[in-house]
Amino acid sequence: MPQILIIDDNTAVATALDVLFSLHDIETRHATSPEQGVAMLQEHEFDLVLQDMNFTADTTSGEEGQALFRRIRDAHPDLPVILLTAWTHLDSAVELVKAGAADYLAKPWDDGRLLTTVNNLLELAETRRELARRRQRELAQRQSLNERYDLRSLVFADPVSERVIALACQVARSDLPVLITGPNGAGKEKIAEIIQANSPHRKGPFVALNCGAIPSELIEAELFGAEAGAYTGANKAREGKFEAADGGTLFLDEIGNLSLTGQMKLLRVLETGRFERLGSNRERQVKVRVVSATNADLPAMIREGTFREDLYYRLNTVELVLPPLGDRREDILPLARHFLGEDNKQLSPQAAQALQRHTWPGNVRELRNVIQRAALLAQGSRIEVADLNLPRAPARPTTQSAEEPDRARILAALERAGGVIAQAAGELGLSRQALYRRMDRHGIPRE
Repeated sequence: MPQILIIDDNTAVATALDVLFSLHDIETRHATSPEQGVAMLQEHEFDLVLQDMNFTADTTSGEEGQALFRRIRDAHPDLPVILLTAWTHLDSAVELVKAGAADYLAKPWDDGRLLTTVNNLLELAETRRELARRRQRELAQRQSLNERYDLRSLVFADPVSERVIALACQVARSDLPVLITGPNGAGKEKIAEIIQANSPHRKGPFVALNCGAIPSELIEAELFGAEAGAYTGANKAREGKFEAADGGTLFLDEIGNLSLTGQMKLLRVLETGRFERLGSNRERQVKVRVVSATNADLPAMIREGTFREDLYYRLNTVELVLPPLGDRREDILPLARHFLGEDNKQLSPQAAQALQRHTWPGNVRELRNVIQRAALLAQGSRIEVADLNLPRAPARPTTQSAEEPDRARILAALERAGGVIAQAAGELGLSRQALYRRMDRHGIPRE
């Protein structure tokens, strides 16, 4: 049963509130002074505080109520506090709401509004506790992954990333080919490194080749090596990436850029472990685990005739899908702080919020560049929004639908705010009551 602490020196007020809440299965306890209220908060756990702004020792100014709120906020920053105020203290109550109070109600209060506000806050408090429990579970899972596997110092916090990494560690134990799909700059090579580091061939070499960065006429020589004179400029024999990766892992990035001839030869190596250098008739044997990656739509390329279907299924024994950074938003701030490295500069709260709002079309690579540039250009010890030099978000249309912001944005804002309605409303550019109305309209149970 939820429990509320009422701090009010008027016994009649406390009794009336106790009767009202008891009719709705909410338990109350009563403190008659700020000192007693603070002491009870130290001894017991409450879901919400309902405090007066005016006490006997301070009959007109409300300063004692302000001081009480600040003591509660300092000691219990996540505990929702509703202020009961006379009209003479309205300005003070508004200021305290800006400082973190959940809401204020003028005396005499409206029972219906009070119950609605309290129930909303109790639901949000439960949501916040559930989020905290979930984050604690996620933290334990991340710690377990770090203890059991070599994650190559990868920084992550988002559950989406955790699932991809856990699957990568699981498939690492086999020699099966793995295809990693996702946008450029999302961290596909890092996932390939994790697979190698946790495989039976972890002591072998890890060799990476970006198939999109090599001219098509040279890609086969890069993969399979070449004898002297095999092509113009080949003055001496050279080994290819397969030979270099023998006993380890070969990471083929942008595999969709491989020519059809190169695809055919790659398929043969995957099936037999044998290949010939360009300009040679001698077969060579290697044992290489191939991990490939692409940002291309390989099934579409198969339909267009630019990628071999048999090679696709040979490479795609296991597929790991790495979403863009914009879909792994809990990774943004940990990565940003990691990219600051040993620099003593910190992100301001406003800069951190700007990073979380940005869409990151360039993914992790873009975030790293933004942070490194900001750390270089920032004048003080803190990185501000202006130092990030992020593009402005598109202006909102002058005429908006009554359904804006949509349900997904509201839920995302509430989760980022940890269930704190004032913070979520501020992010969405709404008042608390406006946010409540939109939550009701979208069927969101005040969470």
